[in-house]
Amino acid sequence: MKPRRMVQRLVCLATLAFAAISGMPGMASADSPVAGVGLDFYSRYIWRGSDIGDSPSIQPTLSFTGYGFQLGAWGAYPTNSQSAVTNEIDFWLSYDKTFDSGAAVELIVTDYYYPNAGVKFSNSDAHTLETGVSVTGPGGFPLTVAAYVNVANDPGNNTYFECSYPATAGEVSLRFFVGAAGGSQENPGFYGTDTANVINMGVTATRPIAITDRFSLPVVGSLIYNPRVEVAYLVVGVSF
Repeated sequence: MKPRRMVQRLVCLATLAFAAISGMPGMASADSPVAGVGLDFYSRYIWRGSDIGDSPSIQPTLSFTGYGFQLGAWGAYPTNSQSAVTNEIDFWLSYDKTFDSGAAVELIVTDYYYPNAGVKFSNSDAHTLETGVSVTGPGGFPLTVAAYVNVANDPGNNTYFECSYPATAGEVSLRFFVGAAGGSQENPGFYGTDTANVINMGVTATRPIAITDRFSLPVVGSLIYNPRVEVAYLVVGVSF
């Protein structure tokens, strides 16, 4: 199935599912589908160990969530006009299940689209589809293990694997992570490697900064290192 047709079917199915669920009588209001909108601003957009756009990045989000499903769109726009070719819009459909122990599983399909790449949205070549799964351990050991594979518009079917672990230090939430690409002989440029290599490791810290009694501004900082190319990044951002 072509990526465009697959995405269209996923969007149609998700829309119908949310419409049907929201119309069901007797459902708990706490689980009713809700819409979300957000805006992040980061000093750099670093994705899996690579600098995308080489400039500060504005990142809007629109999502619809309910009963474990989420349908959303996320964008990244560099502030440097010379990097506009890296403009990005990702569409995703995911399902989350959390168990009584605190363990959780997420299944996700993501469509990566670059509006300034010179390929029309209706063209299947404009979309790279990725499927993924992540598993988080119970409350006593909340290690998250995730795996992703490109299933369309990538001749190398590149893969990415990541482990992460949360911690706290006072009011700061921490997440330590290490990620590796499986490598690809057919398309080594996707992650910058033709063999299996660690390409993304570091720590992300998040701290809410109180603006008023009712509003806090989350501030995020990440120290990231890519051992494959021996480059480090220090990134800071805020979320609205």
